[in-house]
Amino acid sequence: MTRRAVYEGPERRRHRLYLTRNTEYHFRDEVCVAVKDRRTGSWLVSHLALQRRLGGSVRFLRNGAAVPSEEGPQVGEALYFGLGGQELVTSALCGIGRPQKPIVESYPSIDPAAPAFL
Repeated sequence: MTRRAVYEGPERRRHRLYLTRNTEYHFRDEVCVAVKDRRTGSWLVSHLALQRRLGGSVRFLRNGAAVPSEEGPQVGEALYFGLGGQELVTSALCGIGRPQKPIVESYPSIDPAAPAFL
């Protein structure tokens, strides 16, 4: 039986995965690099979130109010994209995690001529 060393330095992982009921949003640093339909498993290559920087989150209150925040999103909040195109608010997050390496390697390639909204 071996013990893993516990790394106590700064976070070095660059990829993050945000899950809504129907969609997976894959990020490298703060930029959305891939979007997947959870029902079909298909990559959505023309989604409005692609190549856009995460602007923050939106918390939905019980009275129906939506409260924006520049803080990182939490489960129950929505992702917010404001710069570089049409304003986009996703549905509420049901999970946050890290994609496995084979998933990261399967991201569809982005057209280098496509505008990047960073």
